[in-house]
Amino acid sequence: MHNIMESHVLEVNNKLKEAWETLKKENPKMRIRDAAAELGVSEAQLLATQLGREVTRLEGNWASILVDCKKLGKVMALTRNEGCVLEHKGNFQKIEIHGTEPNQIATVIGPIEQRVFFSAWRFGFAVVQDSPRGLMRSLQFFDKSGEAVLKIYLQEKSNIDAYDELVNLYEAASQNPDLEIEAFDKPQYAAEIDLESFSKDWENMKDTHDFFGMLRKYKVSRLDAVKWINDKWAYEVDRLSARRILEIAAAEKLPIMIFAGNKGNIQIHQGKVRTIRQMGDWLNVMDPDFNMHLNEETIAQAFVVHKNTADGLVSSLELFDREGEMIAQFFGLRKPGLPQLEAWKSLIDSL
Repeated sequence: MHNIMESHVLEVNNKLKEAWETLKKENPKMRIRDAAAELGVSEAQLLATQLGREVTRLEGNWASILVDCKKLGKVMALTRNEGCVLEHKGNFQKIEIHGTEPNQIATVIGPIEQRVFFSAWRFGFAVVQDSPRGLMRSLQFFDKSGEAVLKIYLQEKSNIDAYDELVNLYEAASQNPDLEIEAFDKPQYAAEIDLESFSKDWENMKDTHDFFGMLRKYKVSRLDAVKWINDKWAYEVDRLSARRILEIAAAEKLPIMIFAGNKGNIQIHQGKVRTIRQMGDWLNVMDPDFNMHLNEETIAQAFVVHKNTADGLVSSLELFDREGEMIAQFFGLRKPGLPQLEAWKSLIDSL
């Protein structure tokens, strides 16, 4: 019975591998994420068809693996969702792990800034691929639905020995290409809430992090929260407002924060942005150690959102897709204990 199952898995795997090879011949520049969508599978399943050749399946404590990434030296960390990609080059400098398995969380601070939620991590792979610039080595992590949560690419000056050691240490005992893919349940949100007490709680926030607790308390989605609260705290603006934010921030050398992520990781940009390029539907930041690619076609709605903190008002631009999921958030850069910059507030108010 076991052998019949195994040969069936290999047969399905080989068919998928062949379909991908054909697709690559027709569209040599097609990215794996788009190829997976075209073939009706997840990206992790498509990657698993290459096991043994270019790809090694990893297992172990995800938090330990991430901490070991400090040894890699300068890398490029990529985090994305359907609408936004953030790429930072730098070291994994300071990583703090909080909580216990499987619900561990990491805060990554330094040139690469992240908030990592390991409870969503399910599959990990080491990938070595030929590219026009030579061999490209990466570590790629996916959630249970096979969506990528984080990819870490080695750069010219990365430590390849440390990479090889890491792969040897965490190589999975079974290199079976069959992945147990599961869809995420759609969260159940309240259809209506006591707006008066919700507004009072919003008004009494002391910290931007209080927002998550408030959403949980009222079982309300982020999008409904900003739609239902009165205009003093949140209101809709032009869905392409990120263009203005980035163009003015670049022109006026205004330091900003950009948050974008998925179920397993949120990556954060902190600092100035310089080179802003519009390429079709894509709004891009093309700086030496930071790239952002925002697919404006995915933006359904944009809101200006104000939150109270002990340091005064904190204002953001928040972008949502057609499913009501958060694509990205833009804040003015500020340090705890200091109010947000006046220049940022007036930029937000001008939207």
